[in-house]
Order: sequence, then C-alpha cells, then structure tokens
Amino acid sequence: MIQIVPSILAADLTRLGEQVREVQATGCERVQVDVMDGHFVPNLTFGPDVVRAVKRAAPELTVEAHLMVERPEQYVSSFASAGADFILVQVESTTSLYRTLTAIREAGSQPGLVLNPGTPVGMLRELVDLVPMVLVMTVEPGFGGQRFIASSPAKIGRVRDLAPTVEIEVDGGIDAASAPLCAAAGATLLVAGTSVFGHPDGLTGGIRELRRACGG
Repeated sequence: MIQIVPSILAADLTRLGEQVREVQATGCERVQVDVMDGHFVPNLTFGPDVVRAVKRAAPELTVEAHLMVERPEQYVSSFASAGADFILVQVESTTSLYRTLTAIREAGSQPGLVLNPGTPVGMLRELVDLVPMVLVMTVEPGFGGQRFIASSPAKIGRVRDLAPTVEIEVDGGIDAASAPLCAAAGATLLVAGTSVFGHPDGLTGGIRELRRACGG
C-alpha cells in the first residue's frame, strides 16, 4: 500500500505541533523534515530543533530528515540525537557516502540515499544494498510547489529494477495526477507538501485525495 509522507516545508509553522498531530490523525505514519543549508540548494530551512519539536508533538510518527546540505556527514550526530528515524543523504553532496551511511547507522538512525533529477540511477549501484530506502527527486530540490518532471516515472522504474526490495520514495510535484504514475512505476512512499497542506479541504482532504488517486 502506498504511504503518504507529508513534508512540513509546506506546513503552517506557527501551528507546527497542531499540524503534525493532524498528520498523525489521518493515519500517516511518517513525516519529512527538509533540511537545506543555503549552499547545496539555494534555500535555507530547518535544523535539528525542528526534528526535536516534531518528535515531541507526535512521538509515534517516523521522522525523516532529508539533508540537502554540503558535507552531510558533519550533521549526522545532531539529527540522530534530535530523534530523526531516517536520515536521507543526497548522493551528490559528499565524496564520503559509505562513511556517512555507516555513521547514520552507528548513530541509531536508518540511512537513505537521494537522487536529484539529473543524477543517473547507476550512482546507486555500489551502495543500494546498504540502505532500506531510496528517494527519487521529481523536481530540482530547494523549494516546494514545483511542477513534476514528466520523465520521472521511467527513472523510478529503473531504480526499482536495480533495487527490487528497497522502499522507493518520491518527492516533488506530487498531486492527484502524478501520484498514481509514481505508484505504478514502483514507488511505495510519496512525499507531499503543497498538495496536502494547501488543499482546499485541508490536510485531511489532501491526503484522502492522494490515497484515492493511488487506489487506496
């Protein structure tokens, strides 16, 4: 069954605790925190304290910290200590991927690998057996509300062929039109921001619409 993973990048941060609890009330099991350093991507967003706040508001939720930062290895300990269950690392962000994935496990979190739209799937080949999940970006990272890249389902399919047993997460431009395309290509987790937090019928309505679009 497809899981929806709301991204708090699109949440109302003045009501963060309330919105995180609402995510949990919809039956979602995960939430994603987008961490941007203003260097690897142009935007600047959240740090470990936000992960800690999300965990405090809804301890049962699985929290993913997606590190869109240069040298992610230097942040692993801080995010793991803050309560990140998964720490997701861009394959383009460091020359020390193996060491970084190992450090994530040693810190008590689960590692994941992230591919930008222009990064070939072959970059995963030597490392995919070391992670339980791969995140395929379907927009250029850095800002929410972007348009889904039409060639993305084919790329998701190539990741599925390379790694038949891993969880495949997709992030970027996910709405009722793109969600079923990703699911059909092999995705199991769909990150959604604007389409759920900005839905006319509220967060619950947005998540319901995505589930229906995927046949759930």
